[in-house]
Amino acid sequence: MSHPRRDSHTCLVESDTCHPRDPIPKEPTTLPKFPISPPLSIDPSNDSIGSFEYASSSDVTAPNTPATDPQTDDTDDMFDEDKIFEDPPIATPTRRASTVLISQSPDDVRRILLGPREAETKLIEKVCCGGGCCFLDSLPESPSTDHSQMVLMPDNDAFRSLHLQLGPLNLDSELTKITELPPDHVSFEPLPADTATTESTVHRHPPKFVTPHYPYEIYSAKVHHARRLTRPGAEKRTYHLELDVTDYPEESGDVEFVVGGAVGVCAPNPEELVSDIFNLLNVPNYVRDKQIILRTKTGRWPTIWGDDTSRELVTTRRELLTWCSDVQSYAPTKGLLRLLAEYAEDPNEKKILLYLISAQGQAAFCDLRTGPHITIAQLLNAFPSSRPPLSHLVSVLNTLMPRFYSLSQDPQLSRTKDGEQDRRLIEIAVTIHETPNWRGGPRTGVGSGFLERVARKVIDAETRGANLHDLDLRVPMFRGLMANPLAREFVTDGPMLLIGAGVGVAPFRGFVQRRLRSANCVNKVWVLQGIRDSLLDELYSGEWGVEEDKVKKVVQSRRGQGRYVQEEVRHQADLVWYIINSLDGRVFVCGSSKGMGESVERALVDVAVDKGGLNLEEAEAFWKGKKDGGQYIAVSFASVSLT
Repeated sequence: MSHPRRDSHTCLVESDTCHPRDPIPKEPTTLPKFPISPPLSIDPSNDSIGSFEYASSSDVTAPNTPATDPQTDDTDDMFDEDKIFEDPPIATPTRRASTVLISQSPDDVRRILLGPREAETKLIEKVCCGGGCCFLDSLPESPSTDHSQMVLMPDNDAFRSLHLQLGPLNLDSELTKITELPPDHVSFEPLPADTATTESTVHRHPPKFVTPHYPYEIYSAKVHHARRLTRPGAEKRTYHLELDVTDYPEESGDVEFVVGGAVGVCAPNPEELVSDIFNLLNVPNYVRDKQIILRTKTGRWPTIWGDDTSRELVTTRRELLTWCSDVQSYAPTKGLLRLLAEYAEDPNEKKILLYLISAQGQAAFCDLRTGPHITIAQLLNAFPSSRPPLSHLVSVLNTLMPRFYSLSQDPQLSRTKDGEQDRRLIEIAVTIHETPNWRGGPRTGVGSGFLERVARKVIDAETRGANLHDLDLRVPMFRGLMANPLAREFVTDGPMLLIGAGVGVAPFRGFVQRRLRSANCVNKVWVLQGIRDSLLDELYSGEWGVEEDKVKKVVQSRRGQGRYVQEEVRHQADLVWYIINSLDGRVFVCGSSKGMGESVERALVDVAVDKGGLNLEEAEAFWKGKKDGGQYIAVSFASVSLT
């Protein structure tokens, strides 16, 4: 485990909960103890019922975290959202990949890469966009003074939003190392007239051949309840959804929904986006929903995780574009741009596209990949003369993959009554990810945007007093990652510290609920929850089944002391050191950003340095050993693309 900042160390500050020069792990004695709490109180407005079983008392003594910071009205609008878990802010541009902006023009990249004049080409190191780029050839100034040969930029907002730096590009510029045209391994054929057709479920459920956990089909989970967890004014919107899985089919082996597990959600592309792409490709309305025979020559598409083989399936063009091809999550590839160039009728558009996939346009391609999110519809609008066949387009697009969401409760506890029938529920939380749309509005991720649309329909129906049973809203899902690190390393005994920020704290709610069922574990769990403002975005406040101020410390970056969660880790050094050195002790870290995990990891290393008397290398090795032994578990929900 490489320490993020090997040349620096933040010394711990002496306090009641932090004794830097005391290497002996022991339970802090300055904090109050608490008994087993009564069963979780039931909100009459919430149909979900928790059936807890508690022992009557406990003689176990262990430390509690300090109470939540006092709330004040003082806020600091200069903080950005990442300050919840990161060290003092560093202004960063809105980039997608974990790379730096390597250039503002091709000349900049040439200076970076070539260095001495004698170097012809050089491998891009550390500044590579990750898209297979690596060699750069210069684009010489054209000797021609004929302005008729100059490349004319497409005059539309979509093209301007790409912010391309094309340099001295002319129609007669010589381009080399152009990417080859990707093969077309998909074909559409008419359905024989005597073939029986089936009713399409394209607006509710994916086709049956979409099998992310073959041979089991996607389960259509009825939405039982939804609500917004964050309040108006919060910088991000987070929703809570309860899904009815009473009739979930049995699978082979001992497979079950477990604490810390994650369910897979198969989210569709939005209907309006699919229609927009059809229009841009000039696909007639009458064929969009007409059943066809799909033939593929190779690959797993469109089955997600099926065998790599040829296929023959009955489907529709709308089903493929809605449920099978990702049209907005991935950065443009050279294969996609080569396809657009192949079918571009305008010579200026064709030249620009070929330039982007040539050695001379390598810098511009890198900037395109590492810039703001670019969708297929945006590219088709930017180069309006390119209308590739839909079959060839889906051949080069990425498969639309499931999105995974951690369970935010103990799945053994959530039940509700539907007449005489006991209904089983699972609960998830989702934060809506947004980036600017090239048209000027916001763009949400595939999965989070879909779940928000569903949640809003539920909330609106409940507000109007409508019957959700009649509305019959569904979420296509499957029992997903029940052996992920959170679920695999959860134990029913031993002290446990749960460190989370944002929606990363959601699975820890299930951890606490499960622990509170055992008298031996009730005093052995602590939560550090990083948020911006407890009045706006504290998730699941009052819903942990315990006196929260005795088990959970809310660390606010914009209220109270203005502390970040990694700072609280250092402040609670005695507790951290006691837990990680205890038998079966566990430290879990979960956040919605890679930066959160890195910041907390630095704090944990600082604790080991000062409490254990170690140097940086020894402290890193200490935590690496704890990670290898399953005592330190760090999970990030960071996404290279919006989900």
